[in-house]
Amino acid sequence: MGSRSMLRFFLILCLACTATWTMAQSSPEVTQLGQAAHISLNGTWKLYYFPQGKIHITSPDQLPDQMKAHGLTALEATVPGETALDLSRQGVLPTDLFFGENITELKPYELCEWWYQREFPTPAGAAGRRVELRFHGVDCLATYWLNGKPLGESQDSMIDVNFDITGKLNASAANVITIRLRSPIIEAAGKEYDPAYTVKALDTNQEANWIRRPPHSYGWDIMPRAVTFGLWRPVELVVHAPQEITGMYFTTRDADEAHASLIVTYQLATELELIPQLSLRLHAQCGDSSFEFAQKVQFPVGRMAIDVAKPKLWWPRGYGDANLYTVTTELLQGDLVVAKRTDTIGVRKVDLIRTEITTMEKPGQFMFKVNGVPILVLGSNWVPADAFHSRDAGRYEKILAMFVDLKCNFLRSWGGNVYEDDAFFKICDQHGIMVWQDFALANAVYPLTDDFISLVREEAVSVVSKLRNHPSLVLWTGDNEVDGAYLYHGLDPAHNKINREVLPEVVFRCDPYRPYLPSSPYISPEVAATGDHRLMPEEHLWGPRDYFKSTYYTEHTAEFVSEAGYHGCPSLSSLKKFIDADHLWPNTNDPQWILHSTDWVGNPYRLKLMANQVQELFGAVPGKIEDFILASQISQAEALKFLIEMTRLRKWRSTGLVWWNVMDGWPQISDAIVDYYFNKKLAYYYIRRVQDPVVVMVDEPKNWHCRVAVGDDSREDASGHYRVWDADTGETLLEGDYSVKANENLELGQIPVFHSGKRLFLINWTANGKSFANHYLQGLPPFSLEQYKSWLDKIAAMEEGFDAASIGK
Repeated sequence: MGSRSMLRFFLILCLACTATWTMAQSSPEVTQLGQAAHISLNGTWKLYYFPQGKIHITSPDQLPDQMKAHGLTALEATVPGETALDLSRQGVLPTDLFFGENITELKPYELCEWWYQREFPTPAGAAGRRVELRFHGVDCLATYWLNGKPLGESQDSMIDVNFDITGKLNASAANVITIRLRSPIIEAAGKEYDPAYTVKALDTNQEANWIRRPPHSYGWDIMPRAVTFGLWRPVELVVHAPQEITGMYFTTRDADEAHASLIVTYQLATELELIPQLSLRLHAQCGDSSFEFAQKVQFPVGRMAIDVAKPKLWWPRGYGDANLYTVTTELLQGDLVVAKRTDTIGVRKVDLIRTEITTMEKPGQFMFKVNGVPILVLGSNWVPADAFHSRDAGRYEKILAMFVDLKCNFLRSWGGNVYEDDAFFKICDQHGIMVWQDFALANAVYPLTDDFISLVREEAVSVVSKLRNHPSLVLWTGDNEVDGAYLYHGLDPAHNKINREVLPEVVFRCDPYRPYLPSSPYISPEVAATGDHRLMPEEHLWGPRDYFKSTYYTEHTAEFVSEAGYHGCPSLSSLKKFIDADHLWPNTNDPQWILHSTDWVGNPYRLKLMANQVQELFGAVPGKIEDFILASQISQAEALKFLIEMTRLRKWRSTGLVWWNVMDGWPQISDAIVDYYFNKKLAYYYIRRVQDPVVVMVDEPKNWHCRVAVGDDSREDASGHYRVWDADTGETLLEGDYSVKANENLELGQIPVFHSGKRLFLINWTANGKSFANHYLQGLPPFSLEQYKSWLDKIAAMEEGFDAASIGK
């Protein structure tokens, strides 16, 4: 730790910043009839911190006085937020925590404890009502007090924490909430580590195994080490009505254009003696389509079976409209509506058809079907939106808009992350983006003790119950690469009770009609017995990350690839925002480039890998930073375009590609096609073209020829005109009209080629009256970077809004 970091760390002992938060002058009123009232406790709180255990707090409600006795006064904390951001805003930490090596200055604060406190009035009308204090995200090991009396503890940063505080609020005086957050590092150091539980993908984050926080926050190859603390999601009071519809679960058993069968379950908060007087009435509306259902209440919990004629179905992007029904459910006591709630649902049936093993001789299966229609999956992995998760919600809309623009019909919410909130899933619902949700377990052998399993079970129940009504959610997966962690270290994945027993039991219990996959990739007993991971129907294609047309990529046997990526350097304007001018170039062995690669042990292998990929394609690594950036972005763009096209050309032997990845969660040199500052790399534009529902593509040479095919990934036939020509000579190589059936490929013809050609083919076609473009890089490397620069102008000229001159700038 440098002298500046040490000084900042110990400024705590004498820092005096006066908090300016004020209590509301009047009590909020509870006005909703038959619905819970939600009263925000967000805003400015008091914050204190010190090295854990250095001060003993005896009366939490008297926290300011006790802190004053030790020479400490409150800082201002923003809720939702993280303590590192609070310290940054007030000058204790650097203003831009992502610049240079500033993020490393968080390390000393990992051993602190943090105290939050605020006052709030008792809501008018709360008397006689059930009241809950609800925290939507607390990072992480927390103890809570209300008016000096203990409420309880929490140990999981990724789920809601609820306390029933009925009868505990002051009638006239202000109420005081106090929260203590303990160090997860100190907590983890006190755990028992049996040999199996030391297995980790990264040596920099051994402390992650026992503590339920996002795995990436201890340092990952795509994220920095930022062990955060804070109330990172909203805090609220929930004042319940005398009668409420507290829970609704909607699922579709069967669905086609003519008919759908729905299952709806409900849970009520009411007095049992009122049951004979109660009934439920449900009305659903989607445009001109509607359905209704009513039934008498027999018990506070019930189930409905609803048949819908000619439903408006929810479809993935490209396969139809993502139709959503607004469902209004009313609880009636006689003819009087005493409770009401509104839900948004999609009517759709999702199936995952998969086998335990695959071979070239006997291909397996890993296919999603929606409403009985096979879906060719094209999408990207969703990684942390930000290293500081209180900022996630503010980035959702802009990032997901890019998924839409890229024509992604799928995203995989990676298991090293947090669970995204309802707002995220609502956007996916609206745009037909299917979501594969990993549970937040990644790349480790996790403890199988009763206590830890209980924590994971509680987390899973909370998350599944919260998200299960979203039609975009198509799959629960036990973890990310935990099976691989077992097998790589010579252990049998079948021993993992968490993803073989606990999580599937929770999914069956709380969301019984949605598919579940034990791990990604899942190593079945059949695959484990062979010891050959290439026999998995679903796979992560990382390997050597050599030339993107090598046999590693072209001869893989998996039906479905859920991770595959290629490096691309951010644009120069972005690099200047997080790398100091003195470190900008050259990048060899530079600590800032290495840190932002991201690597916590000083190993620059990812930078070397990126340079090797450039060398492979162009025969040399450029000496100028501008040329290096452009060459790297070309390499990445051609690689990802190729992988997507190979998936489409192998349809249905290949059923999906979820490439890595759209967006960075912090400024870095990575596989993302858009950097943290929303600057798009070249790959963004290439991918947007080849993920159109109808695309004309050129296959790799075979028998002196390249096959040209059109792929239609939709439920509608397509027809039009196409042309393929040489970018340098203008010679037409293939041209004609086509008509392709829905959800099928059609070969259009063949073009004679030599591997030594080093040519660029330009492709244009129309589909149902609209014009589209693509290209194909023909021949073997190395290619000329100067030649490619001239080609790039021609590639960009075929699409409005594609400015070749801006790439890499």
